[in-house]
Amino acid sequence: MINVSIGTAAVLGLTEIQMEAAPTTAYLMLGGRCALNCGFCAQARSSHAGALHLSRITWPQFDLDETISRLVAAVGRGDIKRACLQVTVSPGYFRRTLEVVRAIRAASAVPVDAAILPRNVHQVEQLLAAGVDHIGFGLDAACERVFRRVKGRDWDEALALVEATARQFPARSAVHLIVGLGETEEEMVRLMQQMHDLGVVVGLFAFTPVPGTAMESSSSPPLDVYRRMQTARYLIVHDLARAEQFTFREGRVSAFNVPRLRDVLADGVAFQTSGCPDCNRPFYNERPGGVMYNYPRPLTPVEARQAIVEMGLVL
Repeated sequence: MINVSIGTAAVLGLTEIQMEAAPTTAYLMLGGRCALNCGFCAQARSSHAGALHLSRITWPQFDLDETISRLVAAVGRGDIKRACLQVTVSPGYFRRTLEVVRAIRAASAVPVDAAILPRNVHQVEQLLAAGVDHIGFGLDAACERVFRRVKGRDWDEALALVEATARQFPARSAVHLIVGLGETEEEMVRLMQQMHDLGVVVGLFAFTPVPGTAMESSSSPPLDVYRRMQTARYLIVHDLARAEQFTFREGRVSAFNVPRLRDVLADGVAFQTSGCPDCNRPFYNERPGGVMYNYPRPLTPVEARQAIVEMGLVL
């Protein structure tokens, strides 16, 4: 059995739901309750959230062989471009991940990513050898202060593994960063620059309070903050600007100092879901009809103009 995000299950024909936007990556979850205790995570050790939840998404269980068969068909139709395994630190999680990756790759040429916590670089090498395209590190926090408080782990150790992977296996690592955990904008921007300089893919998330978690009473980030962080990421990863040229006041971006920035952002791409190729994560941070942090599709010209206004800066 394997857990499948409800949107993915609908695309694969395993269930029927109405969707405003369909996922272009198949999201699959391995493992049960996690041994780690991240304050925001529904699968954290002390979480009281439902066992079939991750972020605000439901992940029902389906037969693995049937899921892979449906995945192959969806890839053939062009509905799915990539598969991504979300792996909790649970008994046998590493071995199980290798088995599932090999099973998918034996059935299809679809790229497979794994959001997983490897113990060391040797395990990274094993994952890549099994057919993983990107190792997704859930760094989440932008600095040591927030990392220790929210994730309760050693920052230097976590960062060292990301850096070692990036150097030994170029273009094969990604990091997930969550805006709104208590960092300053400057801390987030400088970490994004550090990761990009290492050749690491940067995927940006908005903190989403989930009932039953330690941070259930915390708030999502203000939209203007998130729009500035999306803009900073876009400029950095496309080598249009560096963090050093931005102006910060009390930890907040007050100017990007990029000529004709409104024109640079006019197509709205900066405000779409970011991360590995073809990863659009529909409504992972949002509710339909609510605040749209990451657009899972191209923006309309009106939406793009509105997103630029939402940054709260004079361009």
